[in-house]
Amino acid sequence: SHEKICRYIASESDAVVVSVGYRLAPEHKYPAAYEDCLHATIHFMNNTEHYGVDPANVIVCGDSAGGNLAAAVSQTLAGRSDLPKLRAQILIYPGLQALDFNLPSYHQNRGVPLLFRERAAFFALQYLNGDALHMQEVLEGSHIPPDMRLKYRKWVSPD
Repeated sequence: SHEKICRYIASESDAVVVSVGYRLAPEHKYPAAYEDCLHATIHFMNNTEHYGVDPANVIVCGDSAGGNLAAAVSQTLAGRSDLPKLRAQILIYPGLQALDFNLPSYHQNRGVPLLFRERAAFFALQYLNGDALHMQEVLEGSHIPPDMRLKYRKWVSPD
């Protein structure tokens, strides 16, 4: 689905673009997509010379769920001393949290196509192996215990 934009980025930036075709939810439950992306990235980074790529110039990128995967891969690889460091990560409207679907951005953009608030919550449930029957709990925020909400408040809050 992203071949055209990958080709455009490659030609305009004179770069090598590797697009990972990862397994999708709900047929393939978490962590299948993450593992696919991680393994593909590690393989690529271990073989940059084969592709004629400077290992100091590797960037991971993703949009939507792919943005989440790019962020997770970046975090995992940040602690690896056996691989070159990633140069950067590019996250395009990434799905980075499923703790609070009542933040201002969700309310301000609740009716903006393509990713309506309810759809974002539904996809988060699909990705995390949740049951769509819990949709209302997720939208209300009652799926997170109060002690966990307090713990993560400094990262996930309207402030």
